[in-house]
Amino acid sequence: MLKAAEDNLDLNQIVDPAELRKALNAIAAKHGGASTEARMAVLAEVKRVNAEGRETARTMLFEDGGGTACARRICHLQDVITSALYDYASVHVYRVENPSKSERMTVTAVGGYGRGTLAPGSDIDLLFVLPYKNTPWTEQVVEWILYILWDMGLKVGHATRNVDECIRLSRSDMTIRTAILEARFLCGERELFKDLGHRFDNEVVEGTGPEFIAAKLAERDERHRKAGDTRYLVEPNVKEGKGGLRDLNTLFWISKYFYHIRDTDELVGLGVLSRREFNLFVKAEDFLWAVRCHMHFLTGKSEERLSFDIQRDIASGLGYQDHPGLSAVERFMKHYFLVAKDVGDLTRIFCAGLEDQQAKQAPGLTGVITRFASRPRKIPGTLDFIEDKGRINLADADVFKRDPVNIIRLFYIADIRGLEFHPDALKRVTRSLRLINAELRENEEANRLFLSILTLKRQTAIILRRMNESGVLGRFIPEFGKIVAMMQFNMYHHYTVDEHLIRTVSVLSGIDNGEETREHPLACKLMPSIEEREALYVAVFLHDIAKGRPEDHSTAGAKVARKLCPRLGLSPKQTELVAWLIEEHLTMSLVSQTRDLNDRKTIIDFAEKVRTLERLKMLLILSVCDIRAVGPGVWNGWKGQLLRTLYYETELMLSGGFSEVSRKERTAHARLALGEALSDWSQKDRKAYVKLHYEPYLLAVPIEEQIRHAEFIRETDKAKKPLATMVRTHAFHAITEITLLSPDHPRLLSIVTGACAAAGANIADAQVFTTSDGRALDTILINRELPDDADEIRRGVSIGRMIEDVLAGKADIPEVIARKTRGKSKKRPFVVKPQVTISNTLSNKFTVIEVECLDRTGLLSEIASVLSDLSLDIGSAHITTFGEKVVDTFYVRDLVGMKITNENRQMNIASRLKAVLAKEEDEVRDKMPPGMIAPHGTTRRSKTPASQG
Repeated sequence: MLKAAEDNLDLNQIVDPAELRKALNAIAAKHGGASTEARMAVLAEVKRVNAEGRETARTMLFEDGGGTACARRICHLQDVITSALYDYASVHVYRVENPSKSERMTVTAVGGYGRGTLAPGSDIDLLFVLPYKNTPWTEQVVEWILYILWDMGLKVGHATRNVDECIRLSRSDMTIRTAILEARFLCGERELFKDLGHRFDNEVVEGTGPEFIAAKLAERDERHRKAGDTRYLVEPNVKEGKGGLRDLNTLFWISKYFYHIRDTDELVGLGVLSRREFNLFVKAEDFLWAVRCHMHFLTGKSEERLSFDIQRDIASGLGYQDHPGLSAVERFMKHYFLVAKDVGDLTRIFCAGLEDQQAKQAPGLTGVITRFASRPRKIPGTLDFIEDKGRINLADADVFKRDPVNIIRLFYIADIRGLEFHPDALKRVTRSLRLINAELRENEEANRLFLSILTLKRQTAIILRRMNESGVLGRFIPEFGKIVAMMQFNMYHHYTVDEHLIRTVSVLSGIDNGEETREHPLACKLMPSIEEREALYVAVFLHDIAKGRPEDHSTAGAKVARKLCPRLGLSPKQTELVAWLIEEHLTMSLVSQTRDLNDRKTIIDFAEKVRTLERLKMLLILSVCDIRAVGPGVWNGWKGQLLRTLYYETELMLSGGFSEVSRKERTAHARLALGEALSDWSQKDRKAYVKLHYEPYLLAVPIEEQIRHAEFIRETDKAKKPLATMVRTHAFHAITEITLLSPDHPRLLSIVTGACAAAGANIADAQVFTTSDGRALDTILINRELPDDADEIRRGVSIGRMIEDVLAGKADIPEVIARKTRGKSKKRPFVVKPQVTISNTLSNKFTVIEVECLDRTGLLSEIASVLSDLSLDIGSAHITTFGEKVVDTFYVRDLVGMKITNENRQMNIASRLKAVLAKEEDEVRDKMPPGMIAPHGTTRRSKTPASQG
């Protein structure tokens, strides 16, 4: 699109057209043009020229960084090769001395290739245009060219049509119409190409502008929907995603079709874009092309998804460096998302220009173009805004300049009136951002309006997103502006920080409106009783506001809240509440997922931190909203169950209802209740069974589960089976439960978790108990994968069978895991430094060991094995995954039931575990004999709940 830039492309360094033709002519002279030897020589020559040209383009990309220039250089290389092949085929292979009118053709470039840009891995789209029907000569020439291009390893899309067919198909097929709109002459009969262009303009384009625009925008909306409908996915599609190259292409197609222009520069003269906005278009296009070309060169294929695997390398190739608080890759991706936002701004501005041309009827929020059909109406209570076909617009051009508060008021009125936004209004907002200054930020009315937008029970998230996309949110709240387009380089967070915050508010709004009763019953039940509703909304909106700073973002966020909340009109009490919620916003989810909720010290410590029921309620709701908004698949029913358990246990303690009855008395009562529940058993069987279970089992397992276990053990004993499993699934909790009865072993936890890993099951929780007759009664909870209960039960049975096979010696865990992961061992792009923390303050009875490292198949089994080697009794284990990172917490004691207090022993435990986490050689373990029982220091086991997110 930039003609002026072509002088700086240094195209002769890429390929010399005259030299290539000279080389091909020499081959024809030596071997005879149509011989097999000649064809092989031609193929070798164009392969060489193509490889050298692309390597030169790659070198120049690294030197000058020009993305559009790189795409033009590769396109020029392909032009020269295609034209040279056509000349060779028509002169040396299928020469016709006196060609008839039918023995002519035009070779045209279409698609992206037609626009004059080509990425290294892009398809080569060719249209062979004929004057009439196909002839033997045209078929032979086309076939010869295509086979050479295919043999070069290029992906070629092609069609052969006469002019009449092109016109007829363009009328009925929008894809073909778009392809011919972009057709560019390469070689052959130029008059034939001119004829096609003339007829296309007169017979297809004329009078069909609104139809074409409607089709292209509908196509764009569908493409966005498939790609996730947000430009803030942390692994964006550079070509097809929202804010990507295809969106810029769509603007160009519409410009060319509706305004009859050849270059986007002409939009400035037409008044559709300002010179600054056009320069923004050029910069966005160049950056996206640079990223795309780097991606194709790096991967050696047409990779369009900017995945984690390649983001670091692309950032390095583009010259980004680490800064305090943000790594090079995070700075690169922030730049990417800001460019994607610029593309969104350009789309709105461009569509507002089309609106003035009466191009398309209003489709709703997702559409952006309408034609004037009815007279705008006044909006009651304001003279500054009008309603135009269900959309809010400005009454005159000076509305914002006259009163800058109107910028915020525009969004407030749209919210309370349920109006969509006229594209011209958003265009004027974008062009008036300089009016949002310190004076407006301190304006009491502006802040009151913003707080109302945030807390009204309407379309809060939609309005906030419009404010963000138009640039208002980041200007009005500069702290928010710092996290706009910021990504975090990990697999856990699916969106940029600003998009995550808006989605978190959206979840809260759904809970507040009672729309999430099925998914979040407790949060919806508690919400109406929240006294400080405004404070909760502000905390949810600001909880990650300080991401990307060197300081811990929770602590820094609390400081931001103390500064910002008074500006928004919150009282000192509300401000401190918001600051506390932000500072502790991770606490409840971490405690619920990484601590033993049956350990009273866990509840006491958490209750001391929370202190009041109101803060407990608000922290629960904030935790739910935060996890839900991280991304698809992160929230599940089990995380909800853990949060509810922690809430109910803490509520009891804060309200003074926590039981003061001794564990001994509660155990005796539980044993009596179990005996009464088995009243249909004989007295002898009932008495013998009740004695099977120890205190931890009787106090932790609900009576309904105890009855199920009793029947399960009874049936297994009748069948005289040493090993047995039973399966059931919980749809609401998204959990499948596998209960195992087995002879106890010191390494049983390691074996069972290893068998689950080998079967591909993701452990969510486990309860492990020992019976008085030396058996283990384990309940393994795995994340549910299949929607149908019957299918999921079959999956659970299969996993149970794998556990039984491993315990019976019929399957070997390392062998199965190796087979499962074979071919998947590519280097991962993430680095998680292995850490081991040993604490004696988190539990009254146990030493708590917390490990953190990069997740991998079979990791839990390896850790459990080492703990067994170290003669540690595992009381409980909690496994939580955050994307690529796993945090495992183990409650352990030594073999005489004491905490691990010796510093030397603690250091030995830490070093052995770090070796496992880092996949280093473990000399102690390597010297052990094979088998699952450690040669010394075998362990006892008590209950083991684990939770993996």
